[in-house]
Amino acid sequence: MSRPDEARAHFDPAAGWPPPFLLYLGNAHDDLAAKTARGLAFWRPEWCVGQFRDADCRTTLGLADMDFAQARAAGVNTMIVGVANAGGRMDPRAVAHVVAALDAGMNVASGLHERLGSHPEIAAAAQRNGRVLFDAREPPKTPVGTGARRAGRRLLTVGTDCSVGKMYTTLALERELHKRGVRADFRATGQTGIFIAGRGVPIDAVVADFISGGIEWVSPARLDDGWDLIEGQGSLYHPSYAGVSLGLLHGAQPDALVLCHEPGRPHMRALPHFPLPDLRECLEANLRAARLTNPGAQAVGVSLNTSRLAPAAAGRACREVEDLLGLPAQDPVTMGTDRIVDRLLSCFAG
Repeated sequence: MSRPDEARAHFDPAAGWPPPFLLYLGNAHDDLAAKTARGLAFWRPEWCVGQFRDADCRTTLGLADMDFAQARAAGVNTMIVGVANAGGRMDPRAVAHVVAALDAGMNVASGLHERLGSHPEIAAAAQRNGRVLFDAREPPKTPVGTGARRAGRRLLTVGTDCSVGKMYTTLALERELHKRGVRADFRATGQTGIFIAGRGVPIDAVVADFISGGIEWVSPARLDDGWDLIEGQGSLYHPSYAGVSLGLLHGAQPDALVLCHEPGRPHMRALPHFPLPDLRECLEANLRAARLTNPGAQAVGVSLNTSRLAPAAAGRACREVEDLLGLPAQDPVTMGTDRIVDRLLSCFAG
């Protein structure tokens, strides 16, 4: 296994794709299609100078609209391809825009599955301009997981479904722990998290046999009494992505779990024939899986994405979950995570 300092510095932006950033929205048709850019703008606004939107883009981040020359003149160093689509591919217009950004003097980083350099015109533009191409979904070499116990405390966010707020929750927990003077580090496992943290492992791009080892790699032993806060992915109940979720649970060896859920969601994302799981059943399944590599794993809270609810309904949803599971429930964006962190620290005091 790599030494901890090697693992944690792997995706350092200083290596070639530093901020400030221009966030590329292209022809994103809704907020979800621009989720990578949106997450980066929310958590690292000081890095984000502007946005580029094509004529048919239907969403905005509220940043200044810029073309590539304007962005470079404003001091942008890197354009982030901040869109997500089925298959993670670039259409011809996006390829042309990446070439134009490189010709304007910017580096380009992408979170899509399709590699930037797989397009000859992009590779040629990067070479002639001496610019860097960075693919967040290019995984590092990681070992096969061993399940061997390692020092340190770890928290993993898990979900009833995809896109219910696991990354936002993990970052909000990091922020709350820092406010209290507790050492804590966000460990990114997806493309948006990697852009926010500057490092991580794109766990959905890791060969299946190496998923748990990839998490052991990104969260190695720590001896400072701090917490590694590991970003969850997918759901044990999502037929498409349960394998990644299970590998995360085994590799993380979590001491603590926070369950993430969106009240009122009608079905699993993109699968209308699959309903969401029962909350208690989902939490118990995650705890059973986690206890393979950490028999002491326990749940410390529930994070609810109440963005589609009115404030009063959001409050009721939290109270209902608390009554059901006996755990503090909060929306990390609108309510914070103070009560979840209270529970975490009380469970692991000393």
